[in-house]
Amino acid sequence: MFAFAASLLLLQAATAQAQTQAQVQAQNSATSPSPQPCASEAHGQFDFWVGEWDVFPNGGGDQVARSSIQRLHNGCAVREQWMPLQGQGGSSLNRLDVETGRWHQLWIDSSGTTVEFEGGLVGDVMVISGYWADINGPGVDGLVRMSYTPNADGSVRQYGQVSFDHGLTWQDSFDLVYRPRAQ
Repeated sequence: MFAFAASLLLLQAATAQAQTQAQVQAQNSATSPSPQPCASEAHGQFDFWVGEWDVFPNGGGDQVARSSIQRLHNGCAVREQWMPLQGQGGSSLNRLDVETGRWHQLWIDSSGTTVEFEGGLVGDVMVISGYWADINGPGVDGLVRMSYTPNADGSVRQYGQVSFDHGLTWQDSFDLVYRPRAQ
Protein backbone atom coordinates (compact mmCIF):
# COMPACT_ATOMS: atom_id res chain seq x y z
CA MET A 1 0.00 0.00 0.00
CA PHE A 2 2.87 2.34 0.86
CA ALA A 3 4.46 1.68 -2.54
CA PHE A 4 1.18 2.49 -4.28
CA ALA A 5 0.77 5.76 -2.36
CA ALA A 6 4.36 6.74 -3.05
CA SER A 7 3.88 5.99 -6.75
CA LEU A 8 0.72 8.06 -6.79
CA LEU A 9 2.52 11.02 -5.14
CA LEU A 10 5.38 10.77 -7.65
CA LEU A 11 2.90 10.67 -10.55
CA GLN A 12 1.09 13.76 -9.21
CA ALA A 13 4.40 15.60 -8.76
CA ALA A 14 5.51 14.72 -12.30
CA THR A 15 2.16 15.83 -13.73
CA ALA A 16 2.35 19.15 -11.83
CA GLN A 17 5.90 19.74 -13.04
CA ALA A 18 4.90 18.98 -16.66
CA GLN A 19 1.95 21.39 -16.39
CA THR A 20 4.22 24.12 -14.97
CA GLN A 21 6.74 23.62 -17.80
CA ALA A 22 3.93 23.79 -20.38
CA GLN A 23 2.64 27.03 -18.80
CA VAL A 24 6.13 28.59 -18.87
CA GLN A 25 6.57 27.60 -22.54
CA ALA A 26 3.14 29.02 -23.40
CA GLN A 27 3.99 32.31 -21.63
CA ASN A 28 7.36 32.52 -23.42
CA SER A 29 5.66 31.89 -26.76
CA ALA A 30 3.07 34.58 -26.05
CA THR A 31 5.58 37.21 -24.86
CA SER A 32 8.57 36.64 -27.14
CA PRO A 33 8.14 37.43 -30.81
CA SER A 34 8.56 34.61 -33.25
CA PRO A 35 11.70 34.84 -35.37
CA GLN A 36 11.33 36.84 -38.58
CA PRO A 37 12.26 34.54 -41.47
CA CYS A 38 12.93 37.43 -43.86
CA ALA A 39 14.70 39.91 -41.59
CA SER A 40 18.19 39.25 -42.89
CA GLU A 41 20.37 41.95 -44.41
CA ALA A 42 20.04 40.19 -47.78
CA HIS A 43 16.25 40.54 -47.65
CA GLY A 44 16.73 44.31 -47.43
CA GLN A 45 18.84 44.60 -50.59
CA PHE A 46 15.92 45.93 -52.65
CA ASP A 47 14.60 48.29 -49.94
CA PHE A 48 16.05 51.34 -51.71
CA TRP A 49 13.28 50.86 -54.30
CA VAL A 50 10.46 50.76 -51.73
CA GLY A 51 8.32 53.90 -51.78
CA GLU A 52 5.80 56.00 -53.67
CA TRP A 53 7.25 57.30 -56.93
CA ASP A 54 6.67 59.57 -59.90
CA VAL A 55 8.53 58.17 -62.90
CA PHE A 56 10.24 60.25 -65.60
CA PRO A 57 12.55 59.58 -68.54
CA ASN A 58 16.16 59.83 -67.39
CA GLY A 59 17.61 63.06 -68.70
CA GLY A 60 14.34 64.99 -68.62
CA GLY A 61 10.87 64.96 -70.02
CA ASP A 62 7.31 64.63 -68.84
CA GLN A 63 6.21 62.16 -66.20
CA VAL A 64 5.39 58.75 -67.72
CA ALA A 65 4.05 56.81 -64.73
CA ARG A 66 3.42 56.47 -61.05
CA SER A 67 4.72 53.50 -59.14
CA SER A 68 4.04 52.15 -55.69
CA ILE A 69 6.61 49.74 -54.29
CA GLN A 70 5.93 48.00 -50.98
CA ARG A 71 7.69 45.48 -48.81
CA LEU A 72 5.15 42.73 -48.03
CA HIS A 73 4.70 39.48 -46.15
CA ASN A 74 6.98 40.24 -43.20
CA GLY A 75 9.70 41.46 -45.55
CA CYS A 76 9.67 38.31 -47.67
CA ALA A 77 8.49 40.09 -50.84
CA VAL A 78 8.73 43.43 -52.63
CA ARG A 79 5.82 44.35 -54.92
CA GLU A 80 5.64 47.05 -57.55
CA GLN A 81 2.37 48.46 -58.88
CA TRP A 82 3.29 50.13 -62.20
CA MET A 83 0.70 52.73 -63.25
CA PRO A 84 1.62 54.40 -66.53
CA LEU A 85 -0.08 57.65 -67.49
CA GLN A 86 -0.71 56.07 -70.92
CA GLY A 87 -0.64 52.44 -71.94
CA GLN A 88 -0.87 49.24 -69.96
CA GLY A 89 -0.09 48.81 -66.30
CA GLY A 90 1.37 45.88 -64.50
CA SER A 91 3.04 44.66 -61.37
CA SER A 92 6.04 42.72 -60.23
CA LEU A 93 6.55 40.48 -57.25
CA ASN A 94 10.14 40.13 -56.09
CA ARG A 95 11.64 37.67 -53.63
CA LEU A 96 15.03 36.50 -52.42
CA ASP A 97 15.92 32.82 -52.76
CA VAL A 98 17.85 32.33 -49.52
CA GLU A 99 19.49 29.13 -50.76
CA THR A 100 21.06 30.73 -53.84
CA GLY A 101 21.15 34.38 -52.72
CA ARG A 102 19.49 35.33 -56.03
CA TRP A 103 16.51 37.63 -56.45
CA HIS A 104 13.53 36.55 -58.56
CA GLN A 105 10.98 38.88 -60.12
CA LEU A 106 7.71 37.86 -61.73
CA TRP A 107 6.35 40.62 -63.97
CA ILE A 108 2.69 40.49 -65.03
CA ASP A 109 1.04 43.20 -67.08
CA SER A 110 -2.50 43.97 -68.20
CA SER A 111 -1.89 42.48 -71.65
CA GLY A 112 -1.33 39.07 -70.06
CA THR A 113 2.43 39.13 -70.54
CA THR A 114 4.48 37.44 -67.83
CA VAL A 115 8.25 37.49 -67.54
CA GLU A 116 10.48 35.85 -64.95
CA PHE A 117 13.68 37.70 -64.09
CA GLU A 118 16.58 36.61 -61.91
CA GLY A 119 19.66 38.36 -60.59
CA GLY A 120 21.17 40.14 -57.66
CA LEU A 121 23.30 42.98 -56.40
CA VAL A 122 26.35 44.01 -58.38
CA GLY A 123 27.96 46.51 -56.05
CA ASP A 124 25.07 48.79 -55.05
CA VAL A 125 23.05 48.08 -58.22
CA MET A 126 20.33 45.43 -58.46
CA VAL A 127 20.67 43.70 -61.85
CA ILE A 128 18.10 41.17 -63.05
CA SER A 129 17.48 39.57 -66.44
CA GLY A 130 15.00 37.29 -68.14
CA TYR A 131 13.62 36.26 -71.52
CA TRP A 132 10.64 38.29 -72.72
CA ALA A 133 8.58 36.44 -75.34
CA ASP A 134 7.50 38.44 -78.40
CA ILE A 135 9.11 41.63 -77.09
CA ASN A 136 9.89 42.81 -80.61
CA GLY A 137 6.87 41.29 -82.33
CA PRO A 138 5.50 37.75 -82.73
CA GLY A 139 8.27 35.17 -82.48
CA VAL A 140 10.96 37.74 -81.64
CA ASP A 141 11.98 37.04 -78.06
CA GLY A 142 14.58 39.08 -76.26
CA LEU A 143 16.79 38.78 -73.22
CA VAL A 144 15.98 41.81 -71.06
CA ARG A 145 18.41 43.11 -68.47
CA MET A 146 17.27 45.71 -65.96
CA SER A 147 19.41 47.57 -63.46
CA TYR A 148 18.07 49.50 -60.47
CA THR A 149 20.50 52.09 -59.12
CA PRO A 150 19.92 54.13 -55.96
CA ASN A 151 20.94 57.74 -56.53
CA ALA A 152 22.36 60.17 -53.96
CA ASP A 153 19.27 62.43 -54.25
CA GLY A 154 16.92 59.59 -53.15
CA SER A 155 15.76 58.73 -56.65
CA VAL A 156 16.22 55.35 -58.32
CA ARG A 157 17.31 54.80 -61.91
CA GLN A 158 15.79 51.84 -63.75
CA TYR A 159 17.74 51.16 -66.92
CA GLY A 160 16.68 48.46 -69.36
CA GLN A 161 18.49 46.82 -72.23
CA VAL A 162 17.48 44.05 -74.63
CA SER A 163 19.55 41.47 -76.50
CA PHE A 164 18.31 39.46 -79.46
CA ASP A 165 21.46 37.29 -79.59
CA HIS A 166 21.34 35.81 -76.06
CA GLY A 167 23.47 38.51 -74.48
CA LEU A 168 26.24 38.92 -77.03
CA THR A 169 25.14 42.48 -77.86
CA TRP A 170 22.77 44.86 -76.09
CA GLN A 171 20.48 47.71 -77.15
CA ASP A 172 19.01 50.37 -74.90
CA SER A 173 15.33 49.72 -74.23
CA PHE A 174 14.34 52.28 -71.58
CA ASP A 175 15.94 54.61 -69.04
CA LEU A 176 13.74 55.87 -66.22
CA VAL A 177 14.14 57.77 -62.97
CA TYR A 178 11.85 57.07 -60.03
CA ARG A 179 11.53 60.25 -57.97
CA PRO A 180 9.91 60.25 -54.52
CA ARG A 181 6.30 61.38 -54.92
CA ALA A 182 5.54 64.71 -53.25
CA GLN A 183 3.04 64.25 -50.42
